[in-house]
Amino acid sequence: MSERFERHRQPWRSDEVAKLKTLASKGKGLKEIAKALSRTEESTKERAKIDGIAIAKKR
Repeated sequence: MSERFERHRQPWRSDEVAKLKTLASKGKGLKEIAKALSRTEESTKERAKIDGIAIAKKR
């Protein structure tokens, strides 16, 4: 059970933030970005909000 939350509440590294900016600028959706970063959608959305990064709304 503890393996499941191995990355739980890990601080964001600068390379992850850079990748978030890159993927968002390419028009990727929240789900795709979160999967690429191995982060939850909620965590990714919150970090984008903090850094003022706009994420495309995919439907």
